[in-house]
Amino acid sequence: MASFSQEQLQAIADALADTSEGLRGPEIGHLLTSCRIKDTDPAITKRHRLYNAFAHEQNTRRDRTRIIGFIRKAMKPARFVSEPERFEPMRANLNRALAFTGLSVAASGELSKAEKVETLGQAERRARELREDLASRGVHPDVMKFCRQELLQDNYFHAVLEAVKSIAAKVRTRTGLDDDGAVLVDRAFSGTPPMLAINALATKSEAGRAEGLRQSPERDVRDVPQSHGT
Repeated sequence: MASFSQEQLQAIADALADTSEGLRGPEIGHLLTSCRIKDTDPAITKRHRLYNAFAHEQNTRRDRTRIIGFIRKAMKPARFVSEPERFEPMRANLNRALAFTGLSVAASGELSKAEKVETLGQAERRARELREDLASRGVHPDVMKFCRQELLQDNYFHAVLEAVKSIAAKVRTRTGLDDDGAVLVDRAFSGTPPMLAINALATKSEAGRAEGLRQSPERDVRDVPQSHGT
């Protein structure tokens, strides 16, 4: 079986051990053991730990069989039953890394052959396919407008960040306020009547839903960097 190049191996390790969306330290240790890959440097950062283990394995055996096995085990959907929200971000990151290897992880977790890209332009076209898929699912036009560049680059973190900022921009447009973060949300959705209302506020249930909406984005945007220029 062919080997991964150094660059491909690094990209795969970076995706699997991503700081926010990747495998956790104990998961890496368990998977390396179960795949019989030597954990050469268990005390260093996750990405370097995984890359070093993969590189040692491939250099020693001259093939990528056990690394492929690691990917298959890491992406088994059953592993994500208690935290299903982790699966798709991990799969997206890994598929970006695998785009130049001719492999892809399906939604079922299966690792299979895919059309191998050779250029960044081809990789970008794949990213555009993601945007088209989101459009077919009825994603709100505001999200598409604020995330266009990020989605073309298939950068999910920045896409989400820009989508959150788009909410603040829309609130400022609707109210004429010039605040940011929690202050903006509190001023826009508080008061009797509030500047913005999501329903008639005629019953306790409607008032409760409105208060819940006010409190939820207030927590979410508190530490989000705001931008008046988007």
